[in-house]
Amino acid sequence: MTPGEGDLWLLPLGGCGEIGINMNLYGHAGRWLMVDCGIGFDREATGTRIFTADSDFIATRRDGLEALLVTHAHEDHVGAVAWHWPKLRCPVYCTRFTAEILQRKLVEAGLAGRVPVHVVETGDEISLGPFAVQWVGLTHSTPESQALVIRTRAGNVFHTGDWKLDADPVVGDGFDERALRRLGDDGMLAMVCDSTNATVEGRSTSEGELGRALLEQVLAAPRRVVVACFGSNIARLVTLARTAVEAGRYPGLLGRSLENYYRAARASGLWPLDTDMAQATHLGYLPRDEVFAVATGSQGEAGAALYRLAQDSHPAFELEPDDTVIFSSRVIPGNEDSLERLYQRLKSRGVRVITEASTAAPIHASGHPAREELRDMYGWIRPKIAVPVHGEPHHLDAHTALANDVGVPMQLNGRNGDLFKFAPQPGIRRAAAEVGRIEVRR
Repeated sequence: MTPGEGDLWLLPLGGCGEIGINMNLYGHAGRWLMVDCGIGFDREATGTRIFTADSDFIATRRDGLEALLVTHAHEDHVGAVAWHWPKLRCPVYCTRFTAEILQRKLVEAGLAGRVPVHVVETGDEISLGPFAVQWVGLTHSTPESQALVIRTRAGNVFHTGDWKLDADPVVGDGFDERALRRLGDDGMLAMVCDSTNATVEGRSTSEGELGRALLEQVLAAPRRVVVACFGSNIARLVTLARTAVEAGRYPGLLGRSLENYYRAARASGLWPLDTDMAQATHLGYLPRDEVFAVATGSQGEAGAALYRLAQDSHPAFELEPDDTVIFSSRVIPGNEDSLERLYQRLKSRGVRVITEASTAAPIHASGHPAREELRDMYGWIRPKIAVPVHGEPHHLDAHTALANDVGVPMQLNGRNGDLFKFAPQPGIRRAAAEVGRIEVRR
């Protein structure tokens, strides 16, 4: 299966019909581009299993693979690069923060100095064989998240990556509505777009709105405060560090992924605060009402920092009655049971547990667009074809209906392994490539 001179194809190997494991291929004029190479998680009582998409389709065609482009530094987009690269052996392009995260993974995998990683900046345009790629900054919950404009002789595609429209994103440069409108004026054949919150009416909460509500919760906490959040959410980490200082507490990190992303933000010059983090080993020696720990384990993962605190097996300190645990995160579908067990374990120890569902004020902000933001983006980009990705089937169905409602002439709703044909004749060839999941270990 090789694209011709007049063909423009999308072939998702992961992340279409599911959340996570993002891996996409664009084909044109006999060549391929890969966009993102991530991991996904299955939570089980005995631990967390880590998966990536099967890359055999493109690995067997690697002579035709121009490059791997990574849109941002979240694990479901960059987490499997080191695992797949020995089979792909192609150059990798990403922004400086993503490169910092990636280089750490390459060192762990024994690939230091072997992978050609090219650092790009928002607005850069690069030529890769028959593809011309422009990097477009959008707001998300990690710095330097990028959309991609992929231009070919057969047409142009706008690949959004993960995004939201946040006027106060805390980290990063925000988004440029006028620049997005200009892209629409240039003519966009297709938009391949994030569907995670396509069922959510209205707009996503701005990261900048969380500080006041979180501060109120912390000021009301009589003893230690532990906040659980996604380890890769740098915007939230900045918000929490500011909150800790305003409340007169010492912020510290519990969890390897939090430490890794924090160090990468500092190394790449993207940490906006003078505040440093207290060492985890020091937190247990502080007065309880001065402790503010940010912990991994917001989804109830066995072995994560918060799980170990609940089990009295974390070396930093032991949770005690009247300590407070705040979950500054959403519940990912499938994790409800593990989280409920964690809530009950914490409450049995006399710990105050605060979740998004238990408080009216916002303590979490999604990094993905709700329906009004999707409508805005379609109004600016004005594609002829809408392709929902990055979501489970009901998300893709809701996104497809929305695109139809706003007047996009064609919607292509498919799954991993389907071949999305944008040119010369739009359509879908179902199950065109074999796809699957492979369990990996970090």
